[in-house]
Amino acid sequence: MKIEINKLQYISQEKPFNTHLEAIENVLKAGCKWIQLRLKNLEEHEILSIAKEAKRLCDNHQAILIINDYVKIAKEIDADGVHIGLNDMSVAETRLILGENKIIGATANTIDHVKMHAQSTPDYIGIGPFRFTQTKEKLSPILGIDGYKKILDEMNALGLHIPVIAVGGITAEDLPELLKTGVHGVAISGEINHAMDPRQKIEEINHQFSNPTIPI
Repeated sequence: MKIEINKLQYISQEKPFNTHLEAIENVLKAGCKWIQLRLKNLEEHEILSIAKEAKRLCDNHQAILIINDYVKIAKEIDADGVHIGLNDMSVAETRLILGENKIIGATANTIDHVKMHAQSTPDYIGIGPFRFTQTKEKLSPILGIDGYKKILDEMNALGLHIPVIAVGGITAEDLPELLKTGVHGVAISGEINHAMDPRQKIEEINHQFSNPTIPI
């Protein structure tokens, strides 16, 4: 049975911590249940070692672990799934490697990207960036609220009912307007990392999903 797509997703980043694993442990202790391990500019053996430890941490906290890009590593450590970028392996190829029961997410910036992925039925699509963010090189065009509304409206018109996760510089204050566009959920990392009380911040964000019109 495939896992439900969480509305709050955390994409790992080092700052303000020393390592990705330190950041991941911090949000897991604060109650986050969906972790995407996103490592760049490292050798595969280094990524494998970090991924194994991330899997152990997520298992200890009954949390989901998604590996960004590295499909074979995800398979080797038995991660819950992968997230693939626009220039990575296709959803169809990824499904052949991981099987039907693993989660596959895919990146999109336009409705054409969404339609391309939809042919192979990903479990969710991460659409962004919402605003400028320094955590990603070669940033795609910024969407803003209007960009999400346009893409979600086009998806509905085409009958594409795939959960959309908004990503890219999002804060809790953005949630009321973003949720009005029809997105399923959001990825928030920086605001949680820098929060004085990460657990309270995560609780505030999760509260927004059940009460989307109530400002934080």
